[in-house]
Amino acid sequence: MKGAGAGGANLLAVRSHNTALVLDLLRAAGAGGVSRLELAERTGLTPQAVSKITARLREEGLAAEAGHRASTGGKPRTLLRLVPEAGHAVGVHLDRDGVRTVLADLSGTVVADRWAPVDFAAGVEAVVEAVVREVTAGVTGSVRGVGPPDPADPTDPATETRGVSDPGSPGDLRSPGGADSGSGAAPSPGGADSGSRAALSPCGADSPPGAAPSRGSAHPGSGAAPSPDGVAPAAPGPRFPPSATPTGATARALGESGFPGPDASTGTPAPTPAGPVLPVLGVGVALPGPLDHPRGVLHRVTGFPEWDGFPLRDVLARRLGVPVTVDKDTNAAALGLALGGAAGAGEPSFAYLYFGTGLGAGLVLGGVVHRGARTGAGEFGHQVVQRDGPPCDCGDRGCVEALCLAAVARGDLAEAGRVLGVGAGNLVALLDVDLVLLGGRTVTEAPEPFLRGVTAVLDARARRTGEPPPRVRVAEGGVAEGAAQLVLAPVFGRAAD
Repeated sequence: MKGAGAGGANLLAVRSHNTALVLDLLRAAGAGGVSRLELAERTGLTPQAVSKITARLREEGLAAEAGHRASTGGKPRTLLRLVPEAGHAVGVHLDRDGVRTVLADLSGTVVADRWAPVDFAAGVEAVVEAVVREVTAGVTGSVRGVGPPDPADPTDPATETRGVSDPGSPGDLRSPGGADSGSGAAPSPGGADSGSRAALSPCGADSPPGAAPSRGSAHPGSGAAPSPDGVAPAAPGPRFPPSATPTGATARALGESGFPGPDASTGTPAPTPAGPVLPVLGVGVALPGPLDHPRGVLHRVTGFPEWDGFPLRDVLARRLGVPVTVDKDTNAAALGLALGGAAGAGEPSFAYLYFGTGLGAGLVLGGVVHRGARTGAGEFGHQVVQRDGPPCDCGDRGCVEALCLAAVARGDLAEAGRVLGVGAGNLVALLDVDLVLLGGRTVTEAPEPFLRGVTAVLDARARRTGEPPPRVRVAEGGVAEGAAQLVLAPVFGRAAD
């Protein structure tokens, strides 16, 4: 089995285009299912080819019967559906002050959700360690409680991830209900979450930020020397252990297994899984840019130039032992919206404006996320609209981001919404999109001022030009969900790149 870190950890490749087409239609059909004849009609494949593909998918646990359709004179048609729990992806939103981690099944449904404070300025080692801890805990945590932990009660189990494993077996990578969902990864001894006090939030919701870890807290007492990339080698502890390599239809649909083997840093074999395990296909990480998406290397993240050149993808792939992909937070969110249908029925192009600890845009043009030649598209927050305005972390003055953040800091959300509208107007004039989606923590905490501000500016522009104004609404879904789609999209033949 090829190690996840060898030659860089790339997304799981879809080896069979036809199998991916069938899987995508099964996913779109939902629990009601779809018949083999319908699959043949929609894919253009022969009924014989569809029968062979679906037989392999059923054998590998990716598809199952969903009942029968009433006969119209012939034999009742058997309906097939996707088995969502047959695979999972981890989505990570690494923000300037925290990390949100979700576990999504093959349908994209979030089955576990956690948030923990992280200080992006604490340094490479501390941040990487926090992401590794949260990803591992998010997969292996038991169902013990819902809601934030009680700081006065060190035994409060609310730090555990919900919706993943059997309540009575902490650290067990079992699928919901304890059913065997195929090959996957089992935890290493000792459990996953060593001291993390991350609070659970409802699936799909952002938790408020809290205190960030202090610098140097990444490898307490390890004494390990840092590697050339600046991160100390992984000490023995929580990792995703190995699983059986997928074969047959699963291998063709999911590509190389990407499931972990020996620890790439220490060479120590991971323990053999005991019993049913939860299959994890990979990890998608979304964070502020700019960055190099194909290589997974960070550039001078706005306000944090010390991250320039850091190979985040490869470091995390080595530490976690599964394929990892890295993208800007705005691009990941836009991908999730485009694939999830939240952008509107058949909407081929839209702009997603993200306002959280920073301000950026994700652009979907012709149904594809537009990243630009150097993953630099969507730096929406750094358009200058006031030459003598306040300084911005990017080094310029009067950027939309600086003006919006200053307005929010003084409690003037109406002004922040108006400035956001000015930036949105420039973007609409440039791209001629019909839909503008608003998202991010700052927007979702108080959406009305931003909806009013952006809508007013775009309506005024439309009156001047005589054209219909674009629709404006708050987006459904978040960055972490989109990060999970970075892993899931290729499985169904949807381009994430």
